[in-house]
Amino acid sequence: MSMDMFASKFRSVKMNQTQIWVIFLSFLLIFNMTDSVEDEVKKSLIDFLAKISNSNSQQNSLFGWNSSSDPCMDLWLGVACDSRNISISKLFLDRSNFSGTFDPAILCNVQPLAATLTIISLEGNSISGGIQAEIANCKQLTRLHVSGNQFFGSFPTSLAMLSNLKRLDISNNKFSGKLPDLSRISGLKVVLAQNNLLSGEIPDFDFSNLDLFNVSYNNFSGRIPDTGGWFSADSFISNPELCGDPLPKTCPPLHAEVKSDWNKSDGPSSNQILLYSGYVGLALALIIFVIFKICKRNSKTGKKTDGVPNTLAAVDYGIDKPSVTSSEYKIGKSRSEYSMNSESGMISTSIVVLTSPMVNDLKFEDLLRAPAELLGRGKYGSLYKVMLESGMTMVVKRIKDLSSSSDDFNQRMEALDKVKHPHVLPVLGFYSSKREKLLVYEYQHNGSLFKLLHGTSKAFDWASRLGIAATIAEALAFMHHELRKDGIGHGNLKSSNILVNLNMEPCLSEYGVMALDDQESLSFSSSNVASSSNAFKADVYGFGVILLELLTGKLVQSNGIDLADWVNSVVREEWTGEVFDRSLCSEGASEERMVNLLQVAIKCVNRSLKIRPSMNQVAVMINTIKEEDERSLISEA
Repeated sequence: MSMDMFASKFRSVKMNQTQIWVIFLSFLLIFNMTDSVEDEVKKSLIDFLAKISNSNSQQNSLFGWNSSSDPCMDLWLGVACDSRNISISKLFLDRSNFSGTFDPAILCNVQPLAATLTIISLEGNSISGGIQAEIANCKQLTRLHVSGNQFFGSFPTSLAMLSNLKRLDISNNKFSGKLPDLSRISGLKVVLAQNNLLSGEIPDFDFSNLDLFNVSYNNFSGRIPDTGGWFSADSFISNPELCGDPLPKTCPPLHAEVKSDWNKSDGPSSNQILLYSGYVGLALALIIFVIFKICKRNSKTGKKTDGVPNTLAAVDYGIDKPSVTSSEYKIGKSRSEYSMNSESGMISTSIVVLTSPMVNDLKFEDLLRAPAELLGRGKYGSLYKVMLESGMTMVVKRIKDLSSSSDDFNQRMEALDKVKHPHVLPVLGFYSSKREKLLVYEYQHNGSLFKLLHGTSKAFDWASRLGIAATIAEALAFMHHELRKDGIGHGNLKSSNILVNLNMEPCLSEYGVMALDDQESLSFSSSNVASSSNAFKADVYGFGVILLELLTGKLVQSNGIDLADWVNSVVREEWTGEVFDRSLCSEGASEERMVNLLQVAIKCVNRSLKIRPSMNQVAVMINTIKEEDERSLISEA
């Protein structure tokens, strides 16, 4: 080998060695940098543990928190990490006999930890001291549970900066001062502050959005904010200076403070006299104006209805009273036809009464002349309760501005009349013109599913809800199968269109009579009902929303928040248990079967039409859950 070749090979080996060293040092540097971040987090946790345990080394050793191990990989007791085991998300240190102090700065001032920590739970210890303002630096915090300790002092106002907070439990401590105004935290679900020494006025929360709220056994004063009936007196009792609904103690009139100011002086000033004289004059003018408008409206109503008020013809109809030229029911045929003429005789239309034993002698003019009560208005029309002279009570649905023609509507009614199901309320008769359509149903005295769920009485148990879900799923699946060729879905499926009969059995109402009212019920893209094949999938979505109402007890739309969107967001955060109606949980309903039904509902409200199951598949899934529930009840008995 020549000297040149040897020198060249030597330089090559030396260069390779240099590259290897550079790479090795780079990895070492990266490793050390990564380890330094981990050490910072571990040190913070160890310091935090020492603080709340009052430096009890024997107690701390039981938790296994030390710098030589990894919090996630070595499963530190009370520590939960994310799915990749690279960041700490939750601290569960409940009932561990800690008697030190809580210093949130140790955790929340360390950026890697503050950015990932979502839960701090210290319930059932003897931790004392206060909570410092640094708690607001843990901006991802969703739960702060410190109940059952010895905390004292006032809460920092910075708590309101925790925009992701969902549950705050500070109950059974010695906190004093005012409760921070947390009303700007839109996702807040639970506020428990009972058994403390808190004072001042109660902040004005969005009570309709809260699942749990309790400030009893404190020193709050003043008027209770309007709770909208969501919470009972138990949430406010034992606050001696608190008044207003739902407590039996009434508040003094709002003008009492003004009277007090007058009593302090020799008498009202001239400015006060002028001010209140102006108020009185304005009130009198307003009363006179209202009386004038009422009299004027009554005068117009009387002229329009020819002295026949409170009848179907008189209540918002604008229909001339008809004369029926033939009142004979055509025996043996599927329907009876009548001719209704206006009083001028210029317009002739037909009235169709479908076959039913209840309406053999029913004439359309009987409906128009009968006493009527307005039950409600919707986007497409109004609903009326009509009491006939025969003693029968009917419901008349008036539909305005429906896009389908009279011929199409008539054909649809005939198709629907051929398909019968015991849990689908049939149309007894109908009237169709270019301007409007009228539909006649039998009146259901027990109201709707909507009223059962959201009315004043919320005593509606799990077995009843599951039974209603199974019954409606079967009825809807049957109708979809029978009307598949016609492409007629329900079109406006919502809890107010599920009525309850005298046997407390549910019945689908208004099946197939109108286009989907997406603004009023389902709130999803109109492309979902662009064709008849999609109408069935739209019904599946509507049924899924009804399942969510049954499971959560919440309204479909509340303060601009869509129920399906809210449930999906909660489930994504892995807090599935938070969606269920509190009354179901308190009665001991099976969480496993509630979760199973929730999974069915989530499949139904999927935004993709292709992913949504058919109603037949939905009915099978719900019946399986119902059978499991019934077997469980038998085994327990």
